Amino acid sequence: MLSGFKEFILRGNVIAMAVGLAVGSAFTAVVTALSTAFITPLIGLATSSAMGDFSTAVFTVSGAKFKYGVLINAAVAFIVTAAVLYFAVIAPLAKIQSRFTSDKPVDIKAALRDCPRCYTEIPAIASRCAHCTSEIKPDSEALALAGLPAPR
Repeated sequence: MLSGFKEFILRGNVIAMAVGLAVGSAFTAVVTALSTAFITPLIGLATSSAMGDFSTAVFTVSGAKFKYGVLINAAVAFIVTAAVLYFAVIAPLAKIQSRFTSDKPVDIKAALRDCPRCYTEIPAIASRCAHCTSEIKPDSEALALAGLPAPR
């Protein structure tokens, strides 16, 4: 029972997820501080608000206070976080990934060969001839190209 837990914890994707969460929370704190310290005051200056601090902005209806400034601060932090993540992480990684992947999909039926029994043309990855129903060994190169496991 304890060995199963140890195996779960030491699995690579769990550790990567934990590191990602830690880095993500630290990154969120930095971006929130950036938006609170610089972006929100700039917006406040542009709109002639008091030093750009929206967190104290409220309006009152029948004695009920609506703190809309907190929502504006959170929205600005969210937009800045999303923009930084997209332009600093997502877009560069997509560009790098596109360099290593082929643009055209692999047609696994494109590679053809002749059946050794009836000499009819069949897909190279076929394990049985569609014409004479003979069992045949699939071509290992075609299987590797298609990303399929080799038969046992």
